[in-house]
Amino acid sequence: MDYKKPAEVIALMIQSGTEKGKLSTADLLIRGGLSGMLLGIGTTLAVTGTVQTGISLAGALLFPICFVAVVLMGLELVTGSFALLPVAYFHKNLSMPALLRNLALVYAANLLGALVYAFLFWASVTNFGQAHASPLIPAIIKIAEAKTTGYGQLGGIGVATALTKGMLCNWMVTMGVVLALTTSSTTGKILAAWIPIFMFFAQGFEHAVVNMFVIPEGMLLGAKVSIGDWWIYNQLPVTLGNIVGALLFTALPLYFTYHRQKEKAHPARESMNRPEIDVDATVMA
Repeated sequence: MDYKKPAEVIALMIQSGTEKGKLSTADLLIRGGLSGMLLGIGTTLAVTGTVQTGISLAGALLFPICFVAVVLMGLELVTGSFALLPVAYFHKNLSMPALLRNLALVYAANLLGALVYAFLFWASVTNFGQAHASPLIPAIIKIAEAKTTGYGQLGGIGVATALTKGMLCNWMVTMGVVLALTTSSTTGKILAAWIPIFMFFAQGFEHAVVNMFVIPEGMLLGAKVSIGDWWIYNQLPVTLGNIVGALLFTALPLYFTYHRQKEKAHPARESMNRPEIDVDATVMA
């Protein structure tokens, strides 16, 4: 049977988080940059699908393609790392300095990749600023303004809303990473990763790396959004929400119920059998 039980999946999460902590700076920057670009292109694909069909659900069905590519290629996405690295830390396989180094580098790389794609997409959709007829332009501007000044108009409640949507989003994103570990087949991984990503995107939750692209892209295209609006009303609260959601809804409960309880039941065996699983590239997202 091509199915791994939850306890096996937690062992894979521990091993994955441990391996991520050992990656070089160059590897983290390259893999993180590619992930930022892929989530940007997935976002423009989703907007294209929504604009062409007039059905927002069409965009939600298309967006997970980019996440599947990240998972299958073992690239670095900080929102997934918000769950995998803490599990390795809980298991004492990863130090706090190594965890923080990894997250900081991948966050910066995701941001850089998203900004590179934002420029490339702006150049392609406007002919380097010479044309503005694409129907994608007003759609992206509307999204960027809704995600920033839209929250800003609500004051503290708007910031709290962005944070809450960030929590709910990354619960599903990290579940996409975890569910992809339940199978070793490519088809199984695609389907398992697709489902929770579709769920978050369809409901309009907030993903920090998606916003690293779509908000700057909206600004390039003419959205009335400042850099301060971007970071104060969206990027910072959404990032915090993504961290909290990954910890509270994925890393802590899954580690506690599927590993800690097993450890209590078989303390001697657990101490002798730390997870030494051969982890393939698909657990690294």
